Amino acid sequence: LVQTFKVTSQEATKLSLAFSGPPLTSAEDCRKVSEDVQNAILAVATVYYWLPKGQGTTLRKMVRDATTEVVEGMIQLTETILSAPLESLSQEQLISTGGVWEACEQVSSLPRVPQFSSFCFADNQAAVASALAVCLGVVKDALEEMEHALVEGQDPYSDIMEDEELGFRGNRDTYWSEADRKLLSSCMGLMKASKACLKKVLGVVKAYGKADSPEQIAQLDDLADIANEISPSVDELALSMYPPMNQLAVRLNVNTREAFLINFLHFCRTSHVCPPSEEGWVQFLTGAVDHNMNKIKNFTQGQL
Repeated sequence: LVQTFKVTSQEATKLSLAFSGPPLTSAEDCRKVSEDVQNAILAVATVYYWLPKGQGTTLRKMVRDATTEVVEGMIQLTETILSAPLESLSQEQLISTGGVWEACEQVSSLPRVPQFSSFCFADNQAAVASALAVCLGVVKDALEEMEHALVEGQDPYSDIMEDEELGFRGNRDTYWSEADRKLLSSCMGLMKASKACLKKVLGVVKAYGKADSPEQIAQLDDLADIANEISPSVDELALSMYPPMNQLAVRLNVNTREAFLINFLHFCRTSHVCPPSEEGWVQFLTGAVDHNMNKIKNFTQGQL
């Protein structure tokens, strides 16, 4: 995979230089450049299809996404050359060529097994750890944004300019009431539990995750799939928390997220990545989710 990406990057450079200005490239040279580009792209696609599905869907998806970006980048470069007059190297052509280079360099950022990092040797354990880290980053960002907005006395819409026609922003719909803030406290607790869940599961996947059997590979993929549901649900909850707050919408959002978190923790506990020594934090976080969820249900009972 590394070699095919490297060759494709080189062929993109040759293609761009061949059509960087007059004189016109001969028909024979044009055919040769085209064949080399086509062969490079076919080699990239072939290596991707050589990756056995049994190695894990998370790893395969990451390799597929990297491969797709290379192919799409080369298509864009070709279309840019075909649509531009052959006078000089256009800015669009330079950008498209750089886009192919950047896509080809992504192979270096694919997940690696630490002991084989110099050879870019990846398996599903490394891929799932990488996917969990991305999900954790999304949840961290959402939590930090809400913590910033909840600073005492802060207007969450302070960055929006006053509208001349509509008048001042200063009305109750731009602020949280005292009742809202009580509910928000429990919602923030649930968001923090989400962050802790992803962080802990990422840790045990790195420490104990294996990709030596089909069962282990499948368990890792399932953890990644559930985690991919948690991060967008956190964003949706955060959006529902902004004023004017709809407490029923918040209740419905947290119901969905509670299901994801409990499922995530339960699946982690029953998988190979969670030895008996790690069960304590699973129980603690399960209790934290239940505690905050019960408080939210009590606050919003009148909305049902």
